[in-house]
Amino acid sequence: MSTGSKNASPAPAVHVPLSVAFPQATPASIFPPPASDYYELDDLLTHEEKNLRNKIRELVVEEVAPIMAEYWEKAEFPHHIIPKFGALGVAGGPIEGYGCKRISTTASALAYAEIARVDPSIGSSILVHSCLATLTIAQHGSEEQKQKYIPSLARMDTIATCGLTEPNYGSDASSLQTRATKIEGGWIINGQKRWTANCTFADIFVISARNAETKQVNGFIVKQGAPGVSVTKIENKVALRIVQNGDVMFNDVFVPDEDKLPGITSFQGFVEALSLARVMVSWLSIGVAMGVYDLCNRYIEILLNSHLVDKTKFATELNRYVKERKQFGVPLAAFQLTQEKLVRMLGNIQAMFLTGWRLCKLHESGKMTTGHASMGKASTSIDQYTQI
Repeated sequence: MSTGSKNASPAPAVHVPLSVAFPQATPASIFPPPASDYYELDDLLTHEEKNLRNKIRELVVEEVAPIMAEYWEKAEFPHHIIPKFGALGVAGGPIEGYGCKRISTTASALAYAEIARVDPSIGSSILVHSCLATLTIAQHGSEEQKQKYIPSLARMDTIATCGLTEPNYGSDASSLQTRATKIEGGWIINGQKRWTANCTFADIFVISARNAETKQVNGFIVKQGAPGVSVTKIENKVALRIVQNGDVMFNDVFVPDEDKLPGITSFQGFVEALSLARVMVSWLSIGVAMGVYDLCNRYIEILLNSHLVDKTKFATELNRYVKERKQFGVPLAAFQLTQEKLVRMLGNIQAMFLTGWRLCKLHESGKMTTGHASMGKASTSIDQYTQI
């Protein structure tokens, strides 16, 4: 506090770079290389799967890691990086044709894990665009709709979102109240969706609405900016802060017949896309767990001297934080409690990866059930929170 005149302005704070103020710290923008494949599970992957994974890994480390803290603080989405993901074919996933590269379920899953390893918000936004919105059009749209929408969605030149959750119905999405009333030439939509990701900038909404006549759930494609559509961003989030979630209101919105999805005649029509989305959400959790471990691996120095870790493989993982940061005269990693946490985390990741990998193979072989997908999502999510 100044001792001069009470009217004097306080001296401006002097900004000191973090590297000077706290030289022991290594910012997350300098993201460590992956270090969690202790059982060499890479051997389970094909060349195609590794190739896409490595390209995504390079992209997120170079393009996402340096900016994620800034965009987290602003609660904004980094739109400029989206075309780079589009160029790698992530958005098209397993779709064949219409400009999609048709990558395997496992390759898609690994891509989402790599994104989430650095920032799960970006992974979640892309997942909603591709696995929920784009895939629903591919599975249940008319040929005209597929030709019209999928190519630009696959390139991510246009962005989509999927509106299922409502203010009164979250997990119980099939009880939705949004209504679609048939009129000449189209439908009138009235209702509200909540927690809709990408809604502030999406070009199209793939939404569920209850047919006023049949009482069954139908699917519709609604364009951003259509009369009666209004979007309100949900502010002050902490989790997945970069994801642009919001409330979407539909007030007497006209949707032409050509934008009704003919393949969805009940809520079951959305279940197929939701099942694959659950697989990918499982891999978002796996990616988060990997990222947490990789960052915590800065404590690994003491483990290099044990039988648990291959010295050659992990030598490059040493971080100066471990070398410099000491408590009670010894490195943090010398404490057995720290070692136990790292080993537990590493073991969880091996189990999570194997669960996710098996889930992908069940999907690729056509054997995966809704129960398989749900259990995989639940178990990996629990392990993720245990990790954190």
